[in-house]
Formats: sequence, C-alpha cells, structure tokens
Amino acid sequence: MSDDLDDLKRAFDAGLPGPDPDKRAAAIALAMKNFDRAQETADLARQTSEPTEKAGIFRGAKLMFAKISNRGLLTATTAIAAVAMVALIPVLQNSQPPEVTLIPASKPDAKPVAEPVAKPDVKADDRVVVAPAQTPVEPEALEETLDLAFDAPVVMNRRAADAGAAKVGRPMVAPSPQPMAPAGASRMRAPAPASPGAAPSVSLETGVFSFEGGAPATRPLPIPVPDQIVRPEPDTEAFPDAEDNPIKVTAEAPVSTFSIDVDTASWSMIRNSLSRGMLPPEGAVRIEEMVNYFTYDYPAPEGDAPFATHVGVSDSPWVDGTQIVHIGLQGMLPDERPPMNLVFLIDTSGSMNNPTKLPLLKQSFRLMLGQLGENDTIAIVTYAGSAGLALEPTKATERDTILAALESMHAGGSTAGQAGLQQAYATAAKMAKDGEEGAVSRVILATDGDFNVGISDPDALKEFIADKRDEGTYLSVLGFGRGNLDDATMQALAQTGNGIASYIDTLAEAQKVLVDQLTGALVPIANDVKIQVEWNPALVAEYRLIGYETRALKREDFNNDKVDAGEIGAGHQVTAIYAITPVGSPARMTDPLRYAAGDAQPVADETGELGFLRLRYKTPGEDSSKLIETPINADAAPLAEGNWALAIAGFGQILRGSDLIGDWSMGDAIALAQASKGDDPFGYRQEAITLMRLTESLKN
Repeated sequence: MSDDLDDLKRAFDAGLPGPDPDKRAAAIALAMKNFDRAQETADLARQTSEPTEKAGIFRGAKLMFAKISNRGLLTATTAIAAVAMVALIPVLQNSQPPEVTLIPASKPDAKPVAEPVAKPDVKADDRVVVAPAQTPVEPEALEETLDLAFDAPVVMNRRAADAGAAKVGRPMVAPSPQPMAPAGASRMRAPAPASPGAAPSVSLETGVFSFEGGAPATRPLPIPVPDQIVRPEPDTEAFPDAEDNPIKVTAEAPVSTFSIDVDTASWSMIRNSLSRGMLPPEGAVRIEEMVNYFTYDYPAPEGDAPFATHVGVSDSPWVDGTQIVHIGLQGMLPDERPPMNLVFLIDTSGSMNNPTKLPLLKQSFRLMLGQLGENDTIAIVTYAGSAGLALEPTKATERDTILAALESMHAGGSTAGQAGLQQAYATAAKMAKDGEEGAVSRVILATDGDFNVGISDPDALKEFIADKRDEGTYLSVLGFGRGNLDDATMQALAQTGNGIASYIDTLAEAQKVLVDQLTGALVPIANDVKIQVEWNPALVAEYRLIGYETRALKREDFNNDKVDAGEIGAGHQVTAIYAITPVGSPARMTDPLRYAAGDAQPVADETGELGFLRLRYKTPGEDSSKLIETPINADAAPLAEGNWALAIAGFGQILRGSDLIGDWSMGDAIALAQASKGDDPFGYRQEAITLMRLTESLKN
C-alpha cells in the first residue's frame, strides 16, 4: 500500500532532475505577479491595533490548519522544503556579481554591452538592465547590488517601472545572484544622492530598472541588528584592603608614623572608572595619591639639602571647630640628570592584546624615548608570549633599533619567559658593570596585572626585589588596562623596589608620567623617607591622618634603618594632611578619660606648638639615615594652594564613604575646587572638577 510520503520518498530516491533556469524564472515571476495583485489594493489599509473578529489575521490560518490532515500537512511542508532546496542550489553555486549595463533613453532598442559599468552616469528616463540572465535573487540582495553599483539607494518597486518596461519592450531579465550578507549584518547607511532629477526604481516583474524624473527617491533605512552580546571577562582586579585611619586621642597615642608616598596610580584608576560611568572600587581610592597627583607652589630647598620641609595650619572645611595641618616636601632638581640604565620588562601575555594595553604601552615608551639621550642605555626583556631578551643594551640615540624591537612585540601566550624578572635584573647588572659610573639603574615593569614573572611565591618575590634594591637597582611598575589589574601587587612591588607605581590609561597620562615627570620618576634623591609627628596633648585633643593607610609604620620603625620606606625623586613633591581637634573644641568626638590626669587636665604649654615633625631619609647609596626636625606652630600660615589639596582630599573621603567629614557634600568639594583652582597650565585641575561633577551625577 502506498501513500503520499512513500511517493515522495521514491521521487527523492529516483533523483531530482536538473533545474531549468528559464522555466524557474518565468514561474517565480508569475507567482510574484499573482501574489502582488492578490495582496495589493488601490486604497490605503485602515490602521488598527486590534483586528476584527471576522477578518482577524489568524482566521485564515486557523481555517487552513483545521481542514488539513496531519499526513497532508507533513507531506506539504516536506515538499515545500525540498523545492526550496532545489531552487537554492544553483543560487549558492553562482556567486559572480551581476554586470550592470546602461541603455540610454535615446537608443531604446540598443542591446546591452558585455562590459559592466561600475558607476553609470544615469540620466532621467534611462534604462538599466542586469546581465547575464541566470537565476533570480531575493529583493534584498538585488537592492544591495544596485546600491553598490550606482552608489545610490534604489527603490524596490513592483509596479511603477512597468510603464518604463513597456517603452523598452524587453522581456524579463533575471539578474545574477549576489552573495547574501552574513547573518546579523546590518546594511544601514545614509542614502547617497542620485543623479540630478533621477529616482532609481526597479520592477521585480520585468527585471528592468529605470531612473524616472522627479525628486530623488528615498527608502526607509532597515532596522539595525543589535550588537552581539559578548560575555565580559571575569574581573580579577585586586586592590589593597585598608580601612580609613581612625581618630586618635592625643593623650593615649600622641605619635603618628608613616612612610611617604609619591605614587599616582590611584588618581588615574579613579578617572578611568568614572570615565566608564562607574564609581571606583573603594580600595582604588587612596587619598594621598589623589592629592599628590597635582603640583603645588612649595619653595625649593636651599643649599645641599635634598628637599625642603614646609608646614601650614588652617581651619578645616569639613567640620567646624577642627583644623588642618599641612606638611609639604619639595625635592630638589639636579643641575644635570645622571646617565640611566633602563630595562623595560614588558608583559606580552595574551591578555595584553587590547588597545589600552600593549599598543598603548608601545606608544607610551615611544614618548619616553624622546626624553633620553646619548648617555642613557635601554634594554627590553619580555615575558609570556614572545619571551626573552628582545633588545640587547642599546644607546637611546639608536631610535630605529629600539622602535623596531618595540614594534616586533606581540601579545600571546601565558608562560614566564626565562624567569622574566631575574633576566631583567641580570641585564641591569650587566649594564651597570659595563656602563658609566654613577648611572641610575632601574627596571620598569609594564603589565596589565599578570605578574607571572618567574617567581611565584609573593614573599620570595619581594625578598628578591629587596636584595636587588640594596645592590642599587630599583623597580618601578606601570599598569595598563583594566579587568585583571593587580593593583595590590603593583603597590607592594614598587614599594619594595624603591620605585613608583603608576597607572597609564591614556597617552596623555603617559605624557605626564614618562615625559613631564620623567626625572622625578627615575632619579632618586632620598630613600626610605619616613615622617613622624608627635602631637602636643595640651593643645590637640584628637588627630587623624588623611590617607596613607597602606603606608603606616610602627613607632619604633622610625629609627630603624632596616625598615624600608618611600623614595623621593628629583623634583618630587609630597603632601600629607592631618585633621586635628583643638583642646576644648565642641567638635571633639571622644570623651576625656576619667582616670588619666594628662587627658583630664592637660599640662600648660607655653611653646605654642601643636606638635613636632621629624623626618628621616637616606642619601641614595648610603645605609644610615639622616634626621630633620621641624616644630608645628599653632600660628603657622596656611600653605599656598592648600585649599586645592583639601578639595581633593574631601573628594577622596566622599568616594571612600567616610563618615568623619560631617555633612560636607560633593557640591561643597566642587565649590572649593573651583574657588582654589588657580593656575592650571595643563588642565589637570579642571579635569578633576569635571570628575567631581560626574561623581555627583553617578551618586544621584
């Protein structure tokens, strides 16, 4: 017994006959014509959002499916699919673009020439045909073909071109197929102007294309396909975890000790986060680095002193009844910069394949290279991906050789290349041995946070860097990109290596760090700089250090020359801010101790000193520290541009969510910053105000 499905199966087994292009073209044209006539009407359709019950859009479909049997439905759908496959095979096989030929209106009987016309000079009433006639294509592909050929939008018109076709009197010419656009591709583009007075139009019934006179035709742009949603890479960023410095009672803990910090990575990361429409992670907000990102008008040191110490006192803008004590250090600038031996240790792992990473790194080092001279020597070591010594020690004046080595680097791989850091330090040692006496040796690690440099144990890594630091080779760290930035490790390595940690997110930041401040970033003038302040309980009831949470030291560390601390480079500035509460102020946050006579009844003090400042530092190459002492007088004048530092410090406290600044708001920070912006030759301060305004909007 046979049924329709068996018949269909036998038909497939017997093989399908080859397609007849002429019959298929005529059949499709007739089907489209009948379909158009059945669907089109001279009257505009009535717009409605709800179809009526009798003429519902699903009524015909319901009747059809109700009357057709399951077997019949399966047979019909299978047959349709088979016919579609047969019709599609020659279309897919023929991928040659059609030849577009112009037939002038003055010669309507002219035959199409064989050569294609790239951009015909079309005039009104001219006719255009597409040859050779092989197989029809879908309207979208046909329309795109004409758009590209004539550099103008073509209107798909199944009726308007019939009259033009009658004039020419040609039969239907089916165009060659045009390869379809890939799935998801959008053809959205602005319509190009047609020839003056010409409106391109195509008739799908006749295959004749005409440019009738009139205003240039336009067509609605297709709805753009949404961008593909790409799952973001896991965020593995790490930042130092440190709580805000608390308020301390002077009578209980009168001494505050910390290491100085000249890093600026925090400000760049804050700017990067805000520019991407996100508030920065709390751990990325280090107020001392925000404040020290900007320069201040501190007087230069006199004589042979490596830096000058300045102290100022002013009222606090945050809480009434409290005061601010500013401590400012200004480093000296040498008359002549010493020679430098620089080893660039560059991360070329696969994660560096991002415009904000390895490409920006290359551009940044190109800027830096312009600041180096004939007395400077450069070597390049890479790890992960293209591993090893990428550039032997080379004089900085051999720019072509150095730039070629930079450009040859590519991102890829995940292994540590010849124990990266060890090779970089070994190269630096060789350069110091073979180079000029008195040259500064420094390894500059540039990475996006992948610290797979050959030593996996953190303690062993820090110990290795400390040993090389004591031998005279320092380490600085430059961070690039976001997503896997290990800021905590960057800070630890730079601190251990007596270097700076900077984050470069733009070429402008590279200009600031590696060009404008290059000497300060690379030439040290004082090592292991520590600050200790002893507060006078007779005049100061409470105090709080703003920032430096990751730089805190024990009291006994101050006199211990074996304890590592921060480095000051040539021309560097350091700013530290204390908020203090005078004795008797109603703003005091803590109650006096009942049984501590010193706190309940402060001893009389006639010196007028709020406290006493001590600094220790080592001259580079020496093991013993030197001491500088400065009293903090209650009547000391405020430091120049101190209000700008307070505006930035207040901004940082708001970002960290501090509850120790009262009702002080972002609007207050903006107002103080605008009033104290002062001279701003490079626009850094105006950029800060813009970021404050952006933060205010994001918080709201």
